[in-house]
Amino acid sequence: MDIQNTIQKLREELNQHNYNYYVLDNPTISDFEFDQKLKELQELENKHPEYFDENSPTQRVGGAITKNFETVPHEYRMYSLDNSYSKEELIDWEKRVQKVLGDVPLEYTCELKYDGASISITYENGKLKRAVTRGDGVQGDDVTNNIKTIKSIPLKLKGNFPDKFDVRGEIILPFAGFEKMNQELIEIGELPYSNPRNTASGSLKLQDSAEVAKRPLDCLLYFLIGNKLPFNSQFDGLETARNWGFKVPKEAQLANNLDQVFEFIDYWDLHRHNLPYETDGVVIKVNRFEHQDELGFTAKSPRWAIAYKFKSEQVATKLNSISYQVGRTGAITPVANLEPVQLAGTIVKRASLHNADQIEKLDIRIGDTVFVEKGGEIIPKIIAVDLSKRPDNSEITKYITHCPECNSQLVRSEGEANHYCPNFYGCPPQIIGRIQHYISRKAMDIEGLGGETVALLFNNGLVHNYADLYELTVSQILPLERMAQKSAENLVKGVENSKAIPFERVLYALGIRFVGETVAKKLAKHYKSIDALSKATFMDLVLVDEIGERIAQSVLDFFENQENRIIIDRLKTFGIQFETVEKINPNATDKLSGKTFVVSGVFEQFSRDDLKKSIEDNGGKVGSSISAKTDYVVAGANMGPAKLEKAVKLNIPIISETDFVEMLQTN
Repeated sequence: MDIQNTIQKLREELNQHNYNYYVLDNPTISDFEFDQKLKELQELENKHPEYFDENSPTQRVGGAITKNFETVPHEYRMYSLDNSYSKEELIDWEKRVQKVLGDVPLEYTCELKYDGASISITYENGKLKRAVTRGDGVQGDDVTNNIKTIKSIPLKLKGNFPDKFDVRGEIILPFAGFEKMNQELIEIGELPYSNPRNTASGSLKLQDSAEVAKRPLDCLLYFLIGNKLPFNSQFDGLETARNWGFKVPKEAQLANNLDQVFEFIDYWDLHRHNLPYETDGVVIKVNRFEHQDELGFTAKSPRWAIAYKFKSEQVATKLNSISYQVGRTGAITPVANLEPVQLAGTIVKRASLHNADQIEKLDIRIGDTVFVEKGGEIIPKIIAVDLSKRPDNSEITKYITHCPECNSQLVRSEGEANHYCPNFYGCPPQIIGRIQHYISRKAMDIEGLGGETVALLFNNGLVHNYADLYELTVSQILPLERMAQKSAENLVKGVENSKAIPFERVLYALGIRFVGETVAKKLAKHYKSIDALSKATFMDLVLVDEIGERIAQSVLDFFENQENRIIIDRLKTFGIQFETVEKINPNATDKLSGKTFVVSGVFEQFSRDDLKKSIEDNGGKVGSSISAKTDYVVAGANMGPAKLEKAVKLNIPIISETDFVEMLQTN
């Protein structure tokens, strides 16, 4: 078998399937079939590292760590666009264009203006070479490792293309992915991201490309630039780019005059709310490159293009009152209660005021007439106050000093935006919220018990924490509202069945602040039991892979609390799984005794944790960072460049996972 040819054919096939799925939205094989082919390719690449290709589909999972993003100059400057806010301004712009070009027929390319983070990507010989943020337009940050994880960006092009050129696009975060990310943050008691655009932009500068790979980012192409491009207009360029494999929004249209431009604007001003991502306007470009060249640039922007900004849909209404909500972590969120008003197709009665700083910044007062708009087309927000309509007797809003639920004095830590209620075990919304989290699907997944029933149980004095659930009886539950014999039995049965939930999910269910699903899995695998975790020191915790100082301190705080320890002891008596059930490795040896290994990269034969376990099972020690005491570095795909550089500098042997397996198999 010609291995190199087999590998190449698999790469081409997987690239085509990626294109079908992420660009055309038309998959032709199942996810399972795709994963099997990807696994086959990974196995072949691991066995034959001589055929490594940085643009292989297997490299999209990320893993490279970038501590400092290199600043590099753009070969072609990234200009900003002049903005217009009315059709009259567009008419004036066309007059300026015609003044330069004379009375020639003009075509315009109309494209939606997507609200994301601009990126410039260089391709050489059809392969992705480098990706750079916009920066100041003259230079930006090299974020190549992160960009490669975005599956709608081709790593290798199709068809005939120039030897070298740049593409410009917008990195965006679709609404569905943004909402999912926020829901996950809310589940661990964190504040949600403010809007998709800032989240997309911030994602590009994450140090760990594996974390970027987890985010559902997308890239929409809008421009190509280079020498000897095989087309002579913007619209033809977009069509050609599609054929090369780029994701080009299908909404772009060619207009023969301004009237057609206005039709495009009017249509999308109405229909943009149906799109899966943020848009804030339309970009109009003189279509032919010969005309663009003649028009040239000002100091800041091209004369041949202009952005028409949609007016954010906003309405004026009255602020009737401000209420304060308490989350399960104790965070206080002020909420504006409004005179009901229609906005972007929905009736809006409430809007978040975020925190005390936002209230002070807006100088918002009860009785004010306020302007409300949809932030990111999703969350209603108050953007301003109509001071001309402020009542004479209005009073400055004083942020509450005590919890609206339990009357405890609020606290605000240095560096925190929010006030918190410190009455963790006596404040009803916090107690109910923690139990609701405990029973949730990703945690203990207790069938027959929902959020409303939890509140019902608490309000009737039957539960005060999640340990109380295990003492509930059918006779206690039956008298409750909407409870019949069968539903009461199902609830008790669901609670009983939760005793089989594995330790990693139990740990997540406890609701330790900042400990989400992924962190809970890492802690469970590292410490193996709740007892070992409860005894860990701050330094022990931060040395665990991907556990930072904030998480470590939160874990310490949780176990230092006597009430938490009492609840855990009770849960133990009910038979909750507080230990990892490990399979005994009959092949364990002491072959690696006295040797320290550092593991870096993405592996095929092992997960990183399994590889570390294998090292420890065979007497070795796993180090968290490379030092003179490191004996071997086990390197997988996308090994961090900083670790690679340090290992080479210290002359430490770098071995593959295949080498590691052979090391274990030798006598």
